[in-house]
Amino acid sequence: MLGMFCFWKSPSVGSTVCSVLTTTVTLHFNFLLSDFRNCSSSKFSSSGLNSFSKMSQKVDWAKYVAETEQNITNKLNTVEISSSEEEKKEKVKENDENAPEQFSPAEASLLAKIIRKGLVENKNSIEVQRKDPKSPLYSIKSFEALNLAPNLLKGVYGMGFNAPSKIQETALPTLLADPPQNLIAQSQSGTGKTAAFVLAMLSRVDVTQNYPQVLCLSPTYELAVQTGEVAAHMAKFCPEIEMKFAVRGEEVPIGTKLTEHIIIGTPGKVLDWSMKFRVFDLKKIKVFVLDEADVMIAQQGHQDQCIKIHKNLSTSCQMMFFSATYGQEVMEFAEHIVKNPIIVRLKREEESLDNIKQYYVRCSNHQEKYSAVTNIYGTVGVGQAIIFCHTRRTAAWLAERMTKDGHAVAVLSGDLTVEQRISVLDRFREGREKVLITTNVLARGIDVDQVTIVVNFDLPVDTSGKADCETYLHRIGRTGRFGKVGIAINLVDSEEAMNVCKTIEKHFNKKIHYLDAEDSDEIEKIGN
Repeated sequence: MLGMFCFWKSPSVGSTVCSVLTTTVTLHFNFLLSDFRNCSSSKFSSSGLNSFSKMSQKVDWAKYVAETEQNITNKLNTVEISSSEEEKKEKVKENDENAPEQFSPAEASLLAKIIRKGLVENKNSIEVQRKDPKSPLYSIKSFEALNLAPNLLKGVYGMGFNAPSKIQETALPTLLADPPQNLIAQSQSGTGKTAAFVLAMLSRVDVTQNYPQVLCLSPTYELAVQTGEVAAHMAKFCPEIEMKFAVRGEEVPIGTKLTEHIIIGTPGKVLDWSMKFRVFDLKKIKVFVLDEADVMIAQQGHQDQCIKIHKNLSTSCQMMFFSATYGQEVMEFAEHIVKNPIIVRLKREEESLDNIKQYYVRCSNHQEKYSAVTNIYGTVGVGQAIIFCHTRRTAAWLAERMTKDGHAVAVLSGDLTVEQRISVLDRFREGREKVLITTNVLARGIDVDQVTIVVNFDLPVDTSGKADCETYLHRIGRTGRFGKVGIAINLVDSEEAMNVCKTIEKHFNKKIHYLDAEDSDEIEKIGN
């Protein structure tokens, strides 16, 4: 996942270049230094490395990237985490196995990107708003229709994009229009939005001008890395385009003037480089991309930093603003950044529960819940199942019991490393484990076509203990897809849980039927 680190430009690649990155979470990447010194591409070059263009001619770029990604993935367990005393107190709560999983917006967004490795087409339709309703609105059905440079088009296809996704169909003609148009877009991970704005970034670069022309802001180091990975792969056949990271741990000597065409970074570092050290001129930026805007707002100080950066941009600079959600706070922020935009957002269409059979089972304790799960799983012809638990302790306990009884299960929880999470998801997608046991937060974004049954071992509730209907819909929406009939089983072990179940039933106006988990004949009927 992090193979693109090898293209990072650093003015001085020494033994301490990446030793400490002091972000919300401090990550130690000393193991990457040997990879930096052996880079084969000029995408993210380094003044401490010689003759990148010559090296790129000698090395099989694609093979190098694959090997580097595997090498880095194998070393991800060396990542160490440190934090302030205040953050440590929060981590104690987070790491409590009896507490619900808690993640920051940035962590949740990063995880969503990891989960959704490939393109996941969103089922919601696209809604477009523009200042002049009479102005023409274009969409495209193929990348050839965009008249891209041949090598850039080759890079797009090389990434596996055979045809534009729904959001790309509408957003790309706007992003690549001449004269440039500003865009505000709502998009989730996996919809192709990063590829859309990266394609626009690369298309706007004038390689005859050796100064930064494109600026892309992400709220955290890790999310900037994700964007950089996409950019490096898409620009694989465009060695003349150079990029640089502006993140913690990266420094530039005083008096330096950056010559890279694209800067991908975090607000604080970009503000320092542009306003304090003046290593590049914000007035010369032609394209400004603000990604993960809702996460940006959640990071203290980032909103003000973005506004300061924006104030120093040229009035002719093209603005691109992306956010997964568009609440009032996000829209107010967008109005500060983007003037006269075309707005592309997802229509809120309620997912249909018509293809999902919903049941509840009365239980007295965890043991009865476990018996219900095994009875149902052993009786119903199940492809793959996802079981949702409220805490890590419950998930671990359930996984241990099911494994002892001979079931092939996988567990996805917050105490796993990035490498372990990817491995768990890959094995489940490939069908090597038939049951995925997970906590609520980490399950968002999982799309596996073979899932036919979802079990709410614990019903979803908010922090006050009330029914979380949106999460319930998201959970059981993993099944009953593409016209198939899915099954949702809700295990109820208290009157409070029964009230939650009734609230959910009333909210969706869909009957949740009683199921006797001890009656094998009745269980068999639900699978027919």
